[in-house]
Amino acid sequence: MEHFTPIIAVHASCAFFVLLLGPVQLLRRRRDRAHRVLGVTWVSAMVLNCVTSFLIHPHGLTWLHGLAAFTLFSVGLAMWGILHGDVRMHRRNMLGCYLGTLAAFGFAVGVPTRAISQTFASSPVTLLGTALGVTLLVAAWSGTIIRTYRGTGTQRGPSS
Repeated sequence: MEHFTPIIAVHASCAFFVLLLGPVQLLRRRRDRAHRVLGVTWVSAMVLNCVTSFLIHPHGLTWLHGLAAFTLFSVGLAMWGILHGDVRMHRRNMLGCYLGTLAAFGFAVGVPTRAISQTFASSPVTLLGTALGVTLLVAAWSGTIIRTYRGTGTQRGPSS
């Protein structure tokens, strides 16, 4: 497990959290208060994911760091869009951030020299246990928020 530093563990956990919570946000029909609360959670995890990515590779920046910077910019645009009533801008940027995270995850898992692949080879139980833990966390959190805010709030416009 020498490949998995605490920063990489936080980064990977946030990335997996974002990947699991994304479909909940994208596929739910209601854009209610639960969507906003889960969205704040998603954005927080995405920002932490991007910020920690800059602390991982001490030997210089890679294209993945460029993706992280672009993702931070896109999340900012998405937030600006929804706060100013531009739902289309919000949707496009959030979907783009999610798809970019999927691509980065595919790269992280598919390249044998990356920490996820090496940890899976050396300690699969730890990696699978962590993945299960994050999955249960996302399920419990999203289920609790959706039940708590069921039927509350409507889609917010720029004046709300």
